[in-house]
Amino acid sequence: MLARGTMPYLTKPLFLLFCLVVTGECRRLGHRVRRWTETVEMSSPSSLTKKPPDVTKNRKLKTEQLLKVDDHDFTMRPAFGGPAIPVGVDVQVESLDSISEVDMDFTMTLYLRHYWKDERLSFTSSTNKSMTFDGRLVKKIWVPDVFFVHSKRSFIHDTTTVNIMLRVFPDGHVLYSLRVTVTAACNMDFSRFPLDTQSCSLELESYAYTDEDLMLYWKSGDESLSTDDRISLSQFLIQKFHTTSRLAFYSSTGWYNRLYINFTLRRHIFFFLLQTYFPATLMVMLSWVSFWIDRRAVPARVSLGITTVLTMSTIITGVNASMPRVSYIKAVDIYLWVSFVFVFLSVLEYAAVNYLSTAQDRRERKMRESLPCTCGMSQTRTMLLDGTYSEADTNSLAGYTSGTMGPEEDMDMPRDMMTEKQPPGEHTVVHLSASSESTTTKKKGIRALNIIQNTHTIDKYSRMLFPGSYILFNIIYWCSYCLGA
Repeated sequence: MLARGTMPYLTKPLFLLFCLVVTGECRRLGHRVRRWTETVEMSSPSSLTKKPPDVTKNRKLKTEQLLKVDDHDFTMRPAFGGPAIPVGVDVQVESLDSISEVDMDFTMTLYLRHYWKDERLSFTSSTNKSMTFDGRLVKKIWVPDVFFVHSKRSFIHDTTTVNIMLRVFPDGHVLYSLRVTVTAACNMDFSRFPLDTQSCSLELESYAYTDEDLMLYWKSGDESLSTDDRISLSQFLIQKFHTTSRLAFYSSTGWYNRLYINFTLRRHIFFFLLQTYFPATLMVMLSWVSFWIDRRAVPARVSLGITTVLTMSTIITGVNASMPRVSYIKAVDIYLWVSFVFVFLSVLEYAAVNYLSTAQDRRERKMRESLPCTCGMSQTRTMLLDGTYSEADTNSLAGYTSGTMGPEEDMDMPRDMMTEKQPPGEHTVVHLSASSESTTTKKKGIRALNIIQNTHTIDKYSRMLFPGSYILFNIIYWCSYCLGA
C-alpha cells in the first residue's frame, strides 16, 4: 500500500505514457487513411486516362531554345554582307474609307504581309509545323522596315490587342502580317470636275535598306493584291486595282525598290446634276421670265434679276467651298460662270431697254415741242388716256392736241373708264384728226411707238436669242466633256 505522499509522483509518468500511445495510434491511422485514399483514386475511371503534359508551362524555355533569339544579333539583316535578301509582299485591301478632294488624299485599311527567310530562326520539328506568335516577339527579331511613301497618317490597329501576327516555319521562313490604316496623298486633277476620273496609288518602300541589301517584290505578281468585293464609295466608282514596281532614286542614299498599289476612281455625276447643274439651269430660265414682263414694271423686273444673280452667286460659293483652291478652271466653273453671265446679261438687257425708252421719250418730246400748232383741224375725234398709259406713251402722241375733260364731259364718260387714281376732271384727252393729210402719218407714228402693245424691240429679240444661245452652249459643253471622257 502506497503512502499518501507518493501519489503525485506516479500520476505524471502514467499520463505521459498514455499520450505517447495515443499519438502513435493516430499516426498509424493517418498512414492507413492516406493509403486507402490513393487506392481509391487509382481505381477510379479518370485515372485510367493519362493526361498530356501542359506544354505551356515550359513554352518560354522551349521557344528560346528553338528560335535561338538570344544567340544571335537581330539588329542586322539576315545574310548580312551577302546578296540582298528577297522580301515578298502581298496586300489585301479591306476597305477604302474616304476620298477627300479638299486635302487631296485617301484613307485605306489593309492587311500587309511580308515573306522572307531568316535561317537564324530555323528549328527542328518532327511534325514540320509552324509556330505562331503575336506582336511581342516582333521586337526581338529582325523584320523589314517597310513604310508608306507620301503617307500623312497611319496606325496599326490595337483592338482588342495589337493586330500583328508572326509565323515562323522550321526551315526559317517567316510570315509577318499586320492590319494598318493609312492616309496617303493623291495628286488629283480637277480640270474635268465633276466629270473627272482620278488615279491614286499607295507606295511601299524600305526606309533604310537599298536594293543592294533588300529586294522588295510582289510575291505573286498581280495576284498579290486582293480586294473585298463589297468595297464601295458614295461619290466614286472603283474601276480597277493593279500593282506595279520600280526603282526609286535618292541622291543622298541611292536606289530603293518601291511597290505601287494603283486604283482608278470614276466620279458619279448624278449627285452634282441634282445639286449644281439643275439649280443653275433653272435660275437661268427664271431670268428669262423678265422678257415677258411689261417694261414699265420696274420693281418686278429689277427684283427678279437681282434675285437670280444672288442665287447664282450662292451656288458658285457652295461648290467652291468643298473644293481645293486650285489655280486652273474646272469644268463646273465653266458651266456656272457661263450661267452667271446669262443671268447678269438679262439684268443688263432691262437696263438697256429702260435707257433706250427714256432716250426715245426725250427725242419725241423735243419733236412735239418743235411742231406748229394744229388748231382748227376738221373731223377730230377724242381718245381718252387714263391711268393705264404712262407719261411716255402720252407724250409720244406728238402733233395731237390734248386737253383736260370738263365736268360735263367727265359725266358723259362711262364709269368703267374712270379710275380711282384719277378723280373726275383729270383725264387726258387727245384729239386725233381724221383728215386724209395726217391720218397715215399719225398711224405710222403710233405703230412705231408701240402704244398698244407696250413691248420694246430688244425684249422681242431677247426672247429668242437668250434661250437659243444657252441651249447651244449646253450642247457644246456636254459633248466636249462627256464624249471626250
